[in-house]
Amino acid sequence: MLLSRSAGADPISTITAKRSSPDSAYFVGSGKADEIGDAVVNDGLEIVIFNHALSPAQQRNLEKRLNVRVLDRTSLILDIFAQRAKSHEGKLQVELAQLQHLATRLIRGWTHLERQKGGIGLRGPGETQLETDRRLIGERVKSLRARLEKLHKQRETQRRARGRNHTFSVSLVGYTNAGKSTLFNAVTKAGVYVADQLFATLDTTSRRVYLGQEVGNVVISDTVGFVRELPHQLVAAFRATLEETIHADLLLHVVDAASPVRMEQIEQVNLVLKEIGADHIPQILVWNKIDAAGLEPSVERDEYATISRVFVSAQKGSGLDLLRDAIVEMARKAPGSAHLYQNDEAQEDQFDGQYDQHDGAAPDQDEEPGEDDRISTHSQVGTR
Repeated sequence: MLLSRSAGADPISTITAKRSSPDSAYFVGSGKADEIGDAVVNDGLEIVIFNHALSPAQQRNLEKRLNVRVLDRTSLILDIFAQRAKSHEGKLQVELAQLQHLATRLIRGWTHLERQKGGIGLRGPGETQLETDRRLIGERVKSLRARLEKLHKQRETQRRARGRNHTFSVSLVGYTNAGKSTLFNAVTKAGVYVADQLFATLDTTSRRVYLGQEVGNVVISDTVGFVRELPHQLVAAFRATLEETIHADLLLHVVDAASPVRMEQIEQVNLVLKEIGADHIPQILVWNKIDAAGLEPSVERDEYATISRVFVSAQKGSGLDLLRDAIVEMARKAPGSAHLYQNDEAQEDQFDGQYDQHDGAAPDQDEEPGEDDRISTHSQVGTR
C-alpha cells in the first residue's frame, strides 16, 4: 500500500488471495480475476497493481480480462525510482533498469503491426516492429552501460584517493524509510533531502567528518534504501553506486526501531548485502527512532565486547554522541589503524565528491505488516 501511495496513486480497494502456487495464466486464478474485474467496474478503477512480480504473459492476460492497465511490484518500484532520480547517474541507472524490464514485455505493444517492407529493390520480409524495438533497446542499453562504466571509473579514482589518504569509510545501509538520510544529516550536517516516504532520495552522498584527533577524518556515505523483493534489474543497474557499500570499512545498518516488522527488514537488507558481496564488512545495527519506540539511548556489545547495537533518535539528536564514539572505536580496531590518522589535520570539511544516485538508499518505510505472506492485489485510481 505504501509503495502505491509513494508512486502517487490513490488506493481504493485491496483484494487478497492465498494459493499454494501462482496460476500460470492470471497469477491469482480465474475466479479471483473475476472478483478483481467486478471491483474495477463497481469502483471505476483505472489501474490494478499486484504486490508480486508478474510474468509478461500473466500481465498481458490480466489486462485483456480486466480491460485496465495492470502493473506488478517490479514496474511500480521502477516507476517510483524514475520519479525520484535527480542526478545524471541516477537517471542513467533507472533508465537502464527500465529498458531491461521493458525488453521482456515488448510484444504487448506491437502484436498488431505487420512486418515492415523494404523500398525499391529491397522488398522482402524486413524486420518486424518487435525486432526493431528490441534492436534499438539493445543499442540504448549498451550506450547506458558504457556511460555508467565511465562514472564507475571516476568513482574508483576517488575511492583510491581516499585509500591513499588512509581515510576510514563508513556507509549507511538499511530498509527504505528507516531514517538513514535523517541520521546522515544529523551526523554530517549535509542537508540531504529527507521525507517520510519510500525512496525519498536515490542520491548517494558522501561527506568527510572530523571525529577527533585520535581518529581524524572519516568519510560517511548515505546509500539507497533497500526493500523486500528489490527487483534484480535495480540491483544490477545500481551496482556501481552500491559499490560504495562494498568498499566501506564499516556499515551502519539503520533500523526503524518502531517498525513491527523490523526483524524481517533486517533480514531483507542482509540478503541484499550478501547479493552485492558486502556481507563480510563489519556492521553495527543502529536502532533509529527510539523516541517512537519508547527506548533510551544506549550501546549493546556482543560476547566479544564489540559494539553490536547503538540506540539513537536521529530526529531528536538522542544518542548521536554514542554513535560517534562507536565509529571511533571501530576505526581504531580496523586493520592497520595504528598509523592511519597520525597526520590528519584537525578540521572538518566537505568531501570533494558528492555522488547523487538510488539506492536501495536510498533509501524510507516498509510495507504494511503481514503483506509478506499473502498475494495482494492493490487496485487504485488515478483519474475517475
